[in-house]
Amino acid sequence: MASSAHKQQRQLHLPNICVGGGAAPPPTPSNNHPSTSASPAADALSRLLHSLPSPTLSLPNTRTRSPSATRPPLISLSNPNPNEQILSSASQLGFFQLTNHGISSQLAHSAELEALSLFELEREKKLSSFPKNWPLGYEAEEEEDEEGNGESFCLDSACYSDSNELNLTSLREFTRAMEKVGLKIVEMLAAALGFGNPLGDDPTRYCSLLWMSKNLHGNKPVLSGGFYPYIVGLHYQIRPSKHTLIADAGSVPISAEVDSILVTLGDIAQVWSNGKTKKVRSGRPMAGLGDEKNKSDESISMILLVTLPIDSIVSPLVPKLDNNNNKNGEDAENTEDDNNNSEGQGQSHDDEEGRKLFESFSFEDYAWRVYHERLLFKDDPLDRYRI
Repeated sequence: MASSAHKQQRQLHLPNICVGGGAAPPPTPSNNHPSTSASPAADALSRLLHSLPSPTLSLPNTRTRSPSATRPPLISLSNPNPNEQILSSASQLGFFQLTNHGISSQLAHSAELEALSLFELEREKKLSSFPKNWPLGYEAEEEEDEEGNGESFCLDSACYSDSNELNLTSLREFTRAMEKVGLKIVEMLAAALGFGNPLGDDPTRYCSLLWMSKNLHGNKPVLSGGFYPYIVGLHYQIRPSKHTLIADAGSVPISAEVDSILVTLGDIAQVWSNGKTKKVRSGRPMAGLGDEKNKSDESISMILLVTLPIDSIVSPLVPKLDNNNNKNGEDAENTEDDNNNSEGQGQSHDDEEGRKLFESFSFEDYAWRVYHERLLFKDDPLDRYRI
């Protein structure tokens, strides 16, 4: 025991020896000598470096910015000579916004409330009150989401008379007022393009469809359902909202003034003008976007389409450069008869601006195809009728 304790005491007093048997390295100069002041040159360099501004680093912005909304041209319905404005908007854009149209905002709001009440009905009630009779009636997408997006109603004047149980007085009045404005626009468009009004005062030559769908929240438009051919489309701007139009030039985000009417020109107007006007596809797809900050604010998109009866034949109305020597302003009915009689003869003349002419075609066949085939935006459904 004493011997063991003696060995431990000896180990405590042993010198510090490395395992390798060599001596420990000498201490570094910084530990062995006190620091000295830097040279004047080093002080000057240090002051220079500290006086330089610190570099600012920034990462590239990889976030994709959405294109700014286009503000459509303003045209007043009270303008005594709007031909130049209409011709410019029709040939360059295919849409404009109409002011001084005579439809009150109170009527538009009342019609919207009645339209919203239709979406609140039970599904069975919707189907029984507005049975599907293409394109009329109630329709819902097969994959409808939880908020009911994908539902739509398409109504004509007969639908209101058949719905005696529902109070749709304001909606009926609103539809008639919008139809009146739409017919006036067709008349103005025909005058600006230089041909007679193909509708005239004959109610059998046209029909009006009111298409209603729920607005969507967020900044991405959801294009649901098929397109439908039309002459002019009217969308009353009840509140600030953005729309994405599918025009000849592609998707165009637009923002119109409150209480104005956004007017779009359709494929029938383009054929009538023999390609002089641009067109905007419409029908169920054109739904406005709601306010993302206020998702509780429910609203709908109501679009009135002035279109043709289902059994119509669509033909160019602008005179052709051929031996017929038709003149601008000639009776539209006679021009239409000439075009119908020339169907299938393979005429291939171009107009004075080099645009292709269109063959006459069945409105029903064309409408069924563009609505049910869900054509891609890059495909122009009128291409097959160009000569």
